[in-house]
Amino acid sequence: MRWTDTHCHLNHPDLYADWQGALFRAQQSGVERLILIGYDLASSRRAVELTEQSDALYAAVGVHPHDALNCDAHALDALNTLAQHPRVIAIGEIGLDFYRDLSPREAQYAAFHAQMQLARSLGLPVVLHCRDAYDELLEVLEAYPAVRGVLHCFSGAESHARRGLALGYFLGIGGVITFKSAETLRAIVRQTPRERLLLETDAPYLAPHPYRGKRNEPAYLPLIAQQVAALWEVSLEALSEQTEANVRRLFDRL
Repeated sequence: MRWTDTHCHLNHPDLYADWQGALFRAQQSGVERLILIGYDLASSRRAVELTEQSDALYAAVGVHPHDALNCDAHALDALNTLAQHPRVIAIGEIGLDFYRDLSPREAQYAAFHAQMQLARSLGLPVVLHCRDAYDELLEVLEAYPAVRGVLHCFSGAESHARRGLALGYFLGIGGVITFKSAETLRAIVRQTPRERLLLETDAPYLAPHPYRGKRNEPAYLPLIAQQVAALWEVSLEALSEQTEANVRRLFDRL
């Protein structure tokens, strides 16, 4: 069996100093590939730099809605340049966050649209962050029918899942699926088409049970896989084969 962590942050300060150790532990757990997700210009550059040090690493580059005020013309030019790197396979993470509102909503929309346009021009998929803004985010996605991507750490309602899937997006499922409080998400995953789900950790955030509240690591991805396999009533081998095919389908540059 092999797994791909489709969303983690070895480029984050909580993991960067130990990125080689985290990668080793992941590979010991069967997680053979990791996609490092940028959330601002500096972390995007760091993700790309790390991919040059291991064939197991790939990157997405983008500006998170929390940092939307810094997504100016200079940042967009820099992202465009970074995206030419052969190990950059997506634009992200981008989107809307109306829970924390760390950037004005107007700036979030502007950064989101600009990066969706960048993804469209480059023919790259997007990695989407959304919190308390699914209706608004899906409305934006409808304006870009040529773009594909993944709703990272999906936490919306069943209606949002249906709309996202209808637009051609994948659902990214992480450690939350193991939480006792996540029955709604488990119900959605049971109904999700098997060819439209990706596994992720979002490390160092959202560690699965029994590590909840501790620093998350890509090595914990098999715990998430076990929960999804149980919900689908399939073997881990079958889940590995399916999700790896899904990864290849979405991320064309892999």
